[in-house]
Amino acid sequence: MSRSIARVVCLAVLAWLGPVLEASSAPPAPRPARARRTARTVVPHDLRVKPEHSTRAASVVTRRDLEERLPRSAPDALRFEPGVYVQQTAHGQGSPYVRGLTGQQTIMMFDGIRLNNSTFRQGPNQYFFTIDSRTVQKLEVLRGSASTRYGSDAMGGALLATPIDPSMQLGARKWQVHPRGMLRSATADGELGGRAQLDLSYKDKLGFFGGVGYRDVSLLRAGGHIYSLADGREVKTPLFAADGVTQKGTGFKELTADARLVWQAHDKLRVTFAYYDYRQSDAPRTDRCPPATAPQTECLTYDEQYRTLVYTALDLRDGPAFAERLRFTVNYQNQHERRRYDRGADSTYRIIGRDEVYTGGTGLNVRTKEWGPAGKLRFSLNYGLDLYHDTIVSKAWNLYLPPVNILSEGTRGQYLNGGKYLSSGLWTEGTFKIFDRLELRIGGRGAFVTANAPGDPKTLSAGVDKRWATAVGGGGAALRLVDGVKWIVNLDQGFRAPNLDDLTSRQQTGAGYQGENPNLRPEKSLALESGIRVERRVFELALFGYRTAIDGLIARAPLDKANCPPGFETGCAGSTATYVLQNLAGRSFIRGFDGALRLFLPAGVGMRATIAYAWGDGPNAVPGATPSRVPLSRVPPLNGTFEVSWRAPATGFYAATALRWARKQDRLALSDVDDQRIPYGGTPGFAVVDLRAGYRWQPHVLVAAVLENLANAAYRYHGSSINGPGRGLNLLLEFGF
Repeated sequence: MSRSIARVVCLAVLAWLGPVLEASSAPPAPRPARARRTARTVVPHDLRVKPEHSTRAASVVTRRDLEERLPRSAPDALRFEPGVYVQQTAHGQGSPYVRGLTGQQTIMMFDGIRLNNSTFRQGPNQYFFTIDSRTVQKLEVLRGSASTRYGSDAMGGALLATPIDPSMQLGARKWQVHPRGMLRSATADGELGGRAQLDLSYKDKLGFFGGVGYRDVSLLRAGGHIYSLADGREVKTPLFAADGVTQKGTGFKELTADARLVWQAHDKLRVTFAYYDYRQSDAPRTDRCPPATAPQTECLTYDEQYRTLVYTALDLRDGPAFAERLRFTVNYQNQHERRRYDRGADSTYRIIGRDEVYTGGTGLNVRTKEWGPAGKLRFSLNYGLDLYHDTIVSKAWNLYLPPVNILSEGTRGQYLNGGKYLSSGLWTEGTFKIFDRLELRIGGRGAFVTANAPGDPKTLSAGVDKRWATAVGGGGAALRLVDGVKWIVNLDQGFRAPNLDDLTSRQQTGAGYQGENPNLRPEKSLALESGIRVERRVFELALFGYRTAIDGLIARAPLDKANCPPGFETGCAGSTATYVLQNLAGRSFIRGFDGALRLFLPAGVGMRATIAYAWGDGPNAVPGATPSRVPLSRVPPLNGTFEVSWRAPATGFYAATALRWARKQDRLALSDVDDQRIPYGGTPGFAVVDLRAGYRWQPHVLVAAVLENLANAAYRYHGSSINGPGRGLNLLLEFGF
């Protein structure tokens, strides 16, 4: 009994100390290894988790947030973060917009490894959905250009996922074994799934964390239909079943597996071997299953959406002065997509497409020690390199149905088969701290990108052989006005080189057919932000205003159907609207503000509110057309959240209520007007209230429940194909020891 009580006390102490250690911004002094390592799987009671980029507009979603909000996916977990707006083309997809940009223009990182590859699309994509939120310790959102640190694609910001590590706790026994089982269900979409995981360690030298998860998600029920802002008519996408609330073209199946082995070679050196596998199947694309103007039997389905990541990482701490902290990674990734397009009962064939992206990469991130007299002038340097190489295999087939039963290879795939893409860079970023009052940041990156793809004369597909070299820089200042109050200014360049999706793809988008352009130029941006960050005992505030200017923004321009390429697989000739990508002739702007306020009140009560607004415009894609400047595509409206929570750490009970809201968005680009995902005249505003409650006996039991959409409102996030869930109960049960 005494041993059990001691163990509970130790766990409580670790839980209390965890956020204190994480939030410390000063470099830790050398300590014995056993005192330095704490259990990362223990959920802290303190809410004050400081982002890694503390002098930028950044926020963090913690493990406890994930467990109590019960998001359906990694993108869904970001809905309560300022400046983030999550679009969904399908129930099994999700694309976060960060300050009005998404897809290719917002980079995704997992444990410091780049997930973006050369097939990421011009608009929303589903790839952040392939991160299993049950394996994530925290998600950090860096808003604003991050190209100096993270390279091409980081013009809008960075989504940084940190996975759960083995706890490697010390105890009375050499071996520490902590199994855990999870069961989750949701009534709005009939979700039923679970996960089994194991946290295993030998002394404090060897640790393993891994698990297997599965879920089966059925059709999603909404609160009802939404209606056009322009004429009040019922919106036809998605199509509903006869009950008026069940949305066709939703549902999916999901299988995940992960394994993480950590070897603490000695106090300064840690080696990690990791494997993460995501497999989604039977996921229809809602706006095309069926399209509103097509036969009910027509459907585009992602039969297989897989992502595999394998890597090894070497972490060195307390090293020499020029490399006090060092992290080196080598990784391999495979992204696999298989699509099936059923053309309807009267058609004699269906179209099958398969795309494979094989990526090999490496990265080095080094931080020096801080030099200079304490309290006066301190200087440190971060520097590193990264290199990622993609190889594309893209094919398509026509399957002729019975009685013929013939499978013939199509003219070409969605991309040019055999394409290759290299993204690389060297970067450095210095930090100066002056009299503990002013912190200056200055850095730069040299980048080199190549794109190659063989031409295909049969389909009039031009070959690609491009090379781009560029340099970008950025810097900022954080001035401490009084204790706990900083005024922050940042000015950062950004860039994005055209990828193989821009240069070679032919595909159907929500707006219609989109063709390739092998002559595109890189996009370049300049982002200015200024704001205030307050960190006091009873409240925290972060509020920023920003202005992003983008030269050569790649956008859709109308394509004359007479110029449709040969081959019926693309559906160009039969599309209502046809487009081609091009660099806009001039400068585009996104302006706005975002921020969050958090209050820490007595008796375990807390409050948090966020707000965000973005306004974007750019040159008209049609030269000489009126007006000369038009809204940018799918920029989110004014939106925000509000949460009130109560928790009793002594008993483990908690309760909360949460509000998500958005104003209407009627500023539409030309491609938005033709996009069947966007109601005629724009997307209506909404307000949705959720209730949460649960009980936590750490680390043995967690019971979490969310009653979502209490008023059963009919709503949709701008640019989405689906309406949000109607009133329903989400439930999570966890058991472990």
